[in-house]
Amino acid sequence: MLPHNFQLSPLNYGSSWAYSLYKCEMTGVVVDVGDGATHVVPVADGYVIGSSIKSIPIAGKDVTQFIQQLMKERGEHVPPEDSLEVARKVKEMYCYTCSDIVKEFNKHDRLPGKYTKQWTGVKPKTGASYTCDIGYERFLGPEIFFHPEIYGSDFITPLPVVIDKCIQSSPIDTRRALYKNIVLSGGSTMFKDFHRRLQRDLKKIVDARIVASAARLDGDVKSQPIQVNVVSHPIQRFAVWFGDKNNKWRSPTPSAPDTLGFDIPIDH
Repeated sequence: MLPHNFQLSPLNYGSSWAYSLYKCEMTGVVVDVGDGATHVVPVADGYVIGSSIKSIPIAGKDVTQFIQQLMKERGEHVPPEDSLEVARKVKEMYCYTCSDIVKEFNKHDRLPGKYTKQWTGVKPKTGASYTCDIGYERFLGPEIFFHPEIYGSDFITPLPVVIDKCIQSSPIDTRRALYKNIVLSGGSTMFKDFHRRLQRDLKKIVDARIVASAARLDGDVKSQPIQVNVVSHPIQRFAVWFGDKNNKWRSPTPSAPDTLGFDIPIDH
């Protein structure tokens, strides 16, 4: 009823994950980090390989809740009714991805004045101002994608391992192309150096497999190196919608050129 009632006859339904690739290539892996879940989706020639989709229960809201927990445990004086919103703003404004968690702890301990930020807020009930320090949570928040065990014991598989399993379960003739084009989507992929850390950790997994394979074969067969490339781009927060906007399609009703047309990504 909708298309006819509102003159929306040229309506296009499509996979939101496939749309994320429209700004890149049409074969690749979409790593879509939402608020409630993270999906790793292989796409070959514009078609989702449904049997190889992987999902993990760690996403943006978990980063926020972990930051909230860390600040509470450290005794920061944030009003309870404001703590979740403060954690969300800390996540968006101050968090980054580190290359080595131990070295990052040492940097913060050695130069706290350089790495510790200060948040100033207003108590919702009284209107009085308050301040709190933002320290380790700046890098520990995003770290749950790479070491989820620091957040909880329910799920402990790092995101790079999940991506590797996704690609390894895809058809063998697509795997090299999938490793070569891993596209990030969603606000929680926007942390500074997130794509570099993801690429480095995934590359280590792939290279270790090649070395192990060569050892099993006693060097009789030389494996070709596999290129691993994680694509970061300015619009990855809204990659689905930008991809959808650039998706070209024809109206099925050329006799009605004045009707409005929309692409509708199917959210999974």
